[in-house]
Amino acid sequence: MENRSRLSRQDAGLVLKEARKLLSARVEHPGRRAFLTRTLTLGGVAMLSGCDVTNNAGIERALSAISRFNDEVQARIFDPHALAPTYPASMITRPFPFNAYYGITEAPAIDESGYRLEIGGQAADRRPWRLPELRALAQTEQITRHICVEGWSAIGRWGGVRFSDFLARIGADTTARFVGFKCSDDYYTSIDMRTALHPQTLLALTYDGRTLPREYGFPMKLRMPTKLGYKNPKHIRAIFITNTYPGGYWEDQGYNWFGGS
Repeated sequence: MENRSRLSRQDAGLVLKEARKLLSARVEHPGRRAFLTRTLTLGGVAMLSGCDVTNNAGIERALSAISRFNDEVQARIFDPHALAPTYPASMITRPFPFNAYYGITEAPAIDESGYRLEIGGQAADRRPWRLPELRALAQTEQITRHICVEGWSAIGRWGGVRFSDFLARIGADTTARFVGFKCSDDYYTSIDMRTALHPQTLLALTYDGRTLPREYGFPMKLRMPTKLGYKNPKHIRAIFITNTYPGGYWEDQGYNWFGGS
């Protein structure tokens, strides 16, 4: 990934060295440790499972090195043609859980009439899109499982525009490395282009057969069953295509960037 160094042999040695130091360390950030033991499973994380950690510079370097390593490995083994499981309507989780870094009453209330989806970066057509225009495009639907890094999952029914079709419609440069998203709740994230073009990556406009509710991301969210929940942005207001690594709200705080299968 651009602007992120590859894990060298020296870094790998540092990972192992620092991981060994963790064996006698004390837990100060159990939430982050729980996340890391669930998601950073390669390159020495087996040593971290069940270990106590403190927040010091050496450990942060080790965790960052492991995270970079995992991003590279996940990207290499990702199959852009392999489909995530789909489910019958009888298995939909009702009610589908609300999840965000704020309370449900704080979800942004967006006026549909004034909404415009901004397009930026390496796209031939960067004009803004209104919701009626997006709804007029070919629509598809999927019933897939949302998996949260916090340890829960739920099955939901999402409808909207296949994202690869939308990228083609705007003349996106699909040789670019990243697609970034800016949201009305100040969230932001980014994905690799191969995931963007995956057939199940969906620009979701509906949930369970109705207009996407405010609590689930109105006016639209990106639904990717191949990614963990935090990679699925809601309340999207801007999409941009770039070769410059864009980061993400949680990723810039230490979460894995690739975040998927």
